[in-house]
Amino acid sequence: MIHPFTTFLKKLRLLALTGIVLACCAGSSMAQNQQLNHLFKQDEDGYKCFRIPAIIATNNGTLLAFAEARKKGCSDTGDIDLVLKRSSDGGKTWGALEVVWNDAENTCGNPVPVVDKNTGNIILLSTWNLGTDHEKDIIALTSKDTRRIFVMKSTDDGRTWSTAREITQSVKKDDWTWYATGPVNGIQVAKGKYKGRLVVPCDHIEAQTKKYYSHAIYSDNGGETWSLGNSTPQDQVNECTVAELSNGDLMLNMRNYNATRLRQVAISRDGGHSWSDLTGDPALIEPVCQGSLLRYKKAGKKALVFSNPASKEKRVNMTVRLSPDNGKTWKYSKVLHEGPSAYSNLVVLPNGNLACFYEAGIKNPYEGIVFQEISLSDIKGK
Repeated sequence: MIHPFTTFLKKLRLLALTGIVLACCAGSSMAQNQQLNHLFKQDEDGYKCFRIPAIIATNNGTLLAFAEARKKGCSDTGDIDLVLKRSSDGGKTWGALEVVWNDAENTCGNPVPVVDKNTGNIILLSTWNLGTDHEKDIIALTSKDTRRIFVMKSTDDGRTWSTAREITQSVKKDDWTWYATGPVNGIQVAKGKYKGRLVVPCDHIEAQTKKYYSHAIYSDNGGETWSLGNSTPQDQVNECTVAELSNGDLMLNMRNYNATRLRQVAISRDGGHSWSDLTGDPALIEPVCQGSLLRYKKAGKKALVFSNPASKEKRVNMTVRLSPDNGKTWKYSKVLHEGPSAYSNLVVLPNGNLACFYEAGIKNPYEGIVFQEISLSDIKGK
């Protein structure tokens, strides 16, 4: 004979298990139903995957959102085109996908757009390699070709683009193997001795030492010719982003491979040609991933803004931070997406708000690239 109390306990356990299952199912359903405003989404427009976001606002207020469109999957190698979408209403609506550069089955990527505010021209830096060459082979010097650097230009607000023009010999040393532009927006220096200079953050790997460094390239004639700046004094950094501080100095903020899992920062007082020793920013944690740094200056308000997946463990928790004191402290922050997220690029919208253009998904970060508008008050929580 089964004791009534035993039956009662079994019922309690069943109810508890049922509750757990329902809660788990509800949680899963909530995650699956979470809405992400994907501007580029996997398996659309004839591409399996979209990665590597970059975005700018032109002099006319047009938003140009760039990405790598990957034909066969999310691999960094293979048939990859450079594409964009345009918005003339601050990101409320977007035009159809446009292909900026398609070189057969080769890899065209790492977009870095920068606006020349003096002329309104948009300059687009990019890298290229054979679609059959893998990064590890390029680094090992066993590839058929190497990483090359190209520039394109638009004089009509991003509607059409010049043919890609190679500048590798001007900006890459002979003993460098892997090379990357950005990937993120470039800047134009706004004040001081180097006013008008276009600056593009880059990184490279040395052939013999296999060490990773960041550097910048720059142009003083609207992108016609480019000069190579010095490498960072220390290594273990690569993909980087640059912003001008209120005093005219430039800040380079870098992806970091040491155990601290802190973003590395360096300062240039000569327009991006040379950099100070690297220092880790204790507020800017990372899982080893690209990030975006932006100088906000609109309607009398000034701030430094930063975005990345704020975690030391994995690519999750896309967060935007705001600094009122040139990056000395990051007083305010807002989490945009707690789930999987990776690369990002910030932009100031014509209406004065910010937008973050970032890789994110529900199950993995590469389900698409999200466009999300944010006001400064959202970040400050006021």
